[in-house]
Amino acid sequence: MAPASVAVPEPPRSTGRTRPLVRVVVGSAALLVVFYAYVLRIAVGDANPFDFFGYFTNQTSSLTALVLIAVGALALNGRRPPPWLSVAWGVGAACLIVVAVVYNALVPGTGSAPVWVSVALHVVFPALVLIDIVFSPDRPRLAWTQLWWVLPYPLVWITVVLLRGATDGWVPYGFLLPERGLPSLALHVVGILMLLVVAATAVWALSRRTWRRSAARTR
Repeated sequence: MAPASVAVPEPPRSTGRTRPLVRVVVGSAALLVVFYAYVLRIAVGDANPFDFFGYFTNQTSSLTALVLIAVGALALNGRRPPPWLSVAWGVGAACLIVVAVVYNALVPGTGSAPVWVSVALHVVFPALVLIDIVFSPDRPRLAWTQLWWVLPYPLVWITVVLLRGATDGWVPYGFLLPERGLPSLALHVVGILMLLVVAATAVWALSRRTWRRSAARTR
């Protein structure tokens, strides 16, 4: 029997090969959709990758898809994601919630991509990632002390966008145009960050609730 002061690690929970394989397929599909959208921009003479990936949707979808592929590939090899990748998984889910909410509630139908591309990146992919991270039995519990990691990536993105708007005049979304004035910019930036923290809190809370349920079943 282990000493009372020694924490006994929880044995890994297996979900077979189906779920990890689905993660790899979904992540790869999301990357293909983003790549297809970029090809469409190239076709109309707008090949600047800094503009295309300056959109939060395109950038976040690509990064989260890579995280999903990595998590799935590790699981297929019988390995669990390292702590940093687990946090990235949660951050990606939270950011995709913001992508879905902002696009569908505030700026629906304003993109230049085909409708099916917008639906795939603003509805389907965020929903699949959120469902996976909330209900997967092999998903690690996210510690509250790691919640702050949801902020660095969007803060860097916002900083770059605002700097570009003030220099070359390019911004991905109209509500970030410099000519709207500092109060409007500050209001929108603070609003986005608040929505992001709320989304991350929900992802973290749901992940922990699922773990407690699983633990209760094994008692």
